[in-house]
Amino acid sequence: MRFRSRAKTGSRDGADGAAQPPVPGPTEPPPTLVIDALGRKCPIPIIMLAERLREVPVGDVIAVLADDVAARTDIPAWCRMKSQDFVQEETLPHGGWGFHIRRTY
Repeated sequence: MRFRSRAKTGSRDGADGAAQPPVPGPTEPPPTLVIDALGRKCPIPIIMLAERLREVPVGDVIAVLADDVAARTDIPAWCRMKSQDFVQEETLPHGGWGFHIRRTY
């Protein structure tokens, strides 16, 4: 049996055929605490996060700024191991990333 492909309705392509950027979802609240770990190699950003996690109330967001590529996998993995919520990763304009973590306990 063969299926014919159907044209998608409501395509997000513009008049010129170029894809439109995604519509941003609901924004998260700004972080309560920002940890600047730029220029430091992993695991230092994680150690700094673990040391300062209890400085914010449960439910608040912490941002960790890091430019070591290993942080892109290490910080979400740490959040899973420690049952903390990894909210998002954002690219910083001058290089590196901002990792947003919500304290759960």
